[in-house]
Amino acid sequence: MIEKTNPGLTVGVTYYYGGQSMKQILVALLLTGGLLGLMTDSTEAAKVPSLIPREVLFGNPQKAQPRLSPNGQKMAYLAPVNNVLNVWVRTIGKQDDTPITSDTVRGIRQYFWAQDNEHILYMQDAGGNENWRLYGVDINTKETKDWTPFENVQVRIADHDKRFPDIVLLEMNKENPQVHDMYRLNLKTGEMVMIAKNPGSYDGWITDVNQKVLGASQARPDGGFDLLVRDSTEGEFRVAYQWDYEDSAGSGPMGFTLDGKSMYMKDMKDANASRLVKLDLATGGLEVIAEDKIYDCGGVMFHPDSWEVQAVSFERARNEWKVLDPAIAKDFEILQKLNSGEMSIVSRDNADRTWLVAFIQDDQPVCWYVYDRKTRKTEFLFNNRDDLKKYKLASMEPISFTSRDGLTIHGYITFPVGRTRKNLPMVVNVHGGPWVRDSWGYDPEAQWLANRGYICLQVNYRGSTGYGKAFLNAGNKEWAGKMHNDIIDAVNWAVNNKYADPHRVAIYGGSYGGYAALVGATFTPDTFKAAVDIVGPSNLITLIKSVPPYWSTFLANMKRRVGDPDTEEDFLKSRSPLYKVDNIKIPILIGQGANDPRVKQAESEQIVEAMKRKGLDYEYVLFPDEGHGFARPENRLKFYGIAEKFLHKHLNGIYME
Repeated sequence: MIEKTNPGLTVGVTYYYGGQSMKQILVALLLTGGLLGLMTDSTEAAKVPSLIPREVLFGNPQKAQPRLSPNGQKMAYLAPVNNVLNVWVRTIGKQDDTPITSDTVRGIRQYFWAQDNEHILYMQDAGGNENWRLYGVDINTKETKDWTPFENVQVRIADHDKRFPDIVLLEMNKENPQVHDMYRLNLKTGEMVMIAKNPGSYDGWITDVNQKVLGASQARPDGGFDLLVRDSTEGEFRVAYQWDYEDSAGSGPMGFTLDGKSMYMKDMKDANASRLVKLDLATGGLEVIAEDKIYDCGGVMFHPDSWEVQAVSFERARNEWKVLDPAIAKDFEILQKLNSGEMSIVSRDNADRTWLVAFIQDDQPVCWYVYDRKTRKTEFLFNNRDDLKKYKLASMEPISFTSRDGLTIHGYITFPVGRTRKNLPMVVNVHGGPWVRDSWGYDPEAQWLANRGYICLQVNYRGSTGYGKAFLNAGNKEWAGKMHNDIIDAVNWAVNNKYADPHRVAIYGGSYGGYAALVGATFTPDTFKAAVDIVGPSNLITLIKSVPPYWSTFLANMKRRVGDPDTEEDFLKSRSPLYKVDNIKIPILIGQGANDPRVKQAESEQIVEAMKRKGLDYEYVLFPDEGHGFARPENRLKFYGIAEKFLHKHLNGIYME
């Protein structure tokens, strides 16, 4: 349902979200001083690129997520079948591509090869409820089996290893919805057995190389976490290491070493930035493997047999790899010459001869190559969106500035191609989480906004991860406080540099970013001309009290970082947009999934109802078959079309019918 109101007028309009494609009209509107007010002269107009259809930006990719079979003989990837993403398989060296799954609703987005080389396993939920089930499909017969046919149960993949080709270890909250126990599934016999029972405080399990459950992560009532280990599956767990809640967001176990005597971890304890370390489980001694004084440790590449660390990445303005294993140094040297984008190894066969390599650039589609380590030869595989090659994309540029209280804030800015960087309309696109960060690379929302004539400004406000624990913990209890000040300071930075027109700035985001959009409309309404909230909470009290049951082990940490509704109700009210509706001066667009388990439908509807009572200007879009975000392409296209029209109306950017 879509509901729109203006002061003194309430109109309810219902749309049916089916599979019909939206009509795309490639038109560049060249008006001076009128409806759009974006072109300054004919010279500039000639430099402005063609409009990119929303289907190209937000529809399904042509191909994505390639994965090698363990024996290296086949490759799987995702591609649409009747506009729904499914798994396809081809034989290496042949063009016998065949879809082997038959999803017709939400599409498959998480899959992997079983170690038997005969099955593809994939995860799927219902309508975005995040109660993931594990399915398997035989690549020869295409027979599909639901391995976990349980209602209101969430499945997580814990382990699968080439030495146990018929075994997959799963975590499920089947016995207790608040925590996950560990199960062993035999793909050949169908037998499923619980092998570790959660006492009620473990937020995750850790297996050794023999698939024995010898480690666990335990949540503490103070918001911290303990690393637990034991010597055998019959033994008692003991505390091997501890993290306070200040260290928890950038710390945690990564797995046992091959001999089981040590544990690889990311660790912020006694350091500002997260380091990759190895903990001796007998002595407690720590060996620092890789670190950066400012930026947190990112991706880690392990040898598939020895479990030695081969490479570590640190995400600065861009992601950068540090190679530690001389055996792959030449491989990285060859691969990094292929493409100027950020490289990642996304799949390796069991022989470790063949790699699939991805490159992410800011102004090109994502592309993949096949690399043969023996011959040192590379072969281009495919792009995820070939249609993007027809259009001129914008560059994403790293920025930094100093906040009003002296912190260095990083982010990215994307300018419209072909336009003078002066006095442009701007959309501040606030990332969700909030304990994640924006990154450099191809971003469909940034490209969409820039293509429609807007600056897209993305801010890694305090509380974002990646910049060390001092920066992250500076965001504790600062929702709608200093975290929002950083966003306002970013707007002022762009305005003071004459990039942005201060009278044409919108705030936009999903999840925490949606909350930030509502904060912008209620706490700082004079800064923004419009706000777009996607699945954002409006009331921090009801948000925290209604989190999914399996967040129980994270709840104490969340209360320390956001606020405790049992003891800080007035404080949380003071940081909740719902209680400041009287301050709203700008129009708001709200998008919500009816099945969202994290930010419930009530979070949107309570502020919609408050705005309706006061006759405020809003639009509300509810998708009955979505959860925390919009997975189905028809829903994405519908919402982005509405959002584009909304921004055009209030910021005078381009709207493509």
